[in-house]
Amino acid sequence: MKMKDKILRCISADGAVMAMAIDSTELVHRAQRMHHTSAVATAALGRLLSAASMMGAQLKGENATLTLRINGDGPLGSVIAVGDSRGNCRGYVVNPDVKLPLNAAGKLDVGGAVGKNGTVTVMKDFGSGEPYVGQVSLATGEIAEDMTMYFAQSEQIPTVCALGVLVDKAEKEVLLSGGLLIQLLPAAQESDIEKIEKTLEEMDPVTTMLAKGMSVEEICRTALSGFEMEILDEFEVAYRCDCSKERVERAVMLFEEDEILQMGEETGRAEVKCHFCDRVYYLNREELAEIAERKKKS
Repeated sequence: MKMKDKILRCISADGAVMAMAIDSTELVHRAQRMHHTSAVATAALGRLLSAASMMGAQLKGENATLTLRINGDGPLGSVIAVGDSRGNCRGYVVNPDVKLPLNAAGKLDVGGAVGKNGTVTVMKDFGSGEPYVGQVSLATGEIAEDMTMYFAQSEQIPTVCALGVLVDKAEKEVLLSGGLLIQLLPAAQESDIEKIEKTLEEMDPVTTMLAKGMSVEEICRTALSGFEMEILDEFEVAYRCDCSKERVERAVMLFEEDEILQMGEETGRAEVKCHFCDRVYYLNREELAEIAERKKKS
C-alpha cells in the first residue's frame, strides 16, 4: 500500500543550498478524478499543484496561502493552484478536456496545451495586510521552467525547479507525480554552484526516481550529493479544499443587491459550484434575501 504524499525540506550543512522534494501522486490522482481532466490537462495541473504545494510550504504563518495562476495562449486556458503553509493544495484548469497529439519527444505536450505566450502570477497572502503579487512572462509553458524563471526574475533567487507527472495516456490515470526545488542561498560559493550543476546533469527526472521507489529523502540526498545534508522538516500533504457555505455567501455578497435577489427568481434557488472541488452549494430565496439585506447594511 502506498504511503501518503509527503514533502521533505533540507539544507546543506554549510547553509549554501536548500532543497525540497514532494511525492504528490495521490493528491494529483484525486484532482484528476475530481475534475475529469484529459491526460495533458492532468500533467499541467499536476505540475502546478506540486509547485504550489512546495512553495506554499515555504511560507511563514499558519494562515498563509500562495496562489499560482498561469494564463497562457494555449487551449487549456488558465491553470490555477493554491497551496497553504502546510503544503496542502487545490487547483483547477479552465478547459479540462483538452486533447493534443504527443510532442516531438513522444511526451504529453504540456507546453502546447498551456501556450508559450502569457504570464505566471504568484500571490502570497499572509493573512494580514496586502498580499504580495509577482508576475513574469511565460518562458516555455512547461511550468517547471516557468517557475524557475519566476524565482530568478521576481524574487532574485537562483532556483532549479523540476516537476513531473506520469500519466497512463490510455486510461488518463495518474501513475506518479512529484517535484524538486533546489535554491542557492546567500552563503553559496562558486564551487557549490559547480557541484549542483554537475549533479543536475546526471540526475534522473523526478518521476523516474519515484518509479525506482526512491523516497523524498532519497531524492533530496541525490540532489545534494556532494553536500552534507540536514533535514529541516518532513510532513504529509494532501489535496484539500476549504470551501464552505459561509464562504459562498461572502462571495455572493460581492454582487449588487438586485443581482443577488434575481439569482433565485427562475428556479427558487441559486446554485454555486466550487471550482476547486466541484461541490455544489444551494441558496434558497430566503437566504438570498438575507444576504441582500446584509449587503444593504454593509
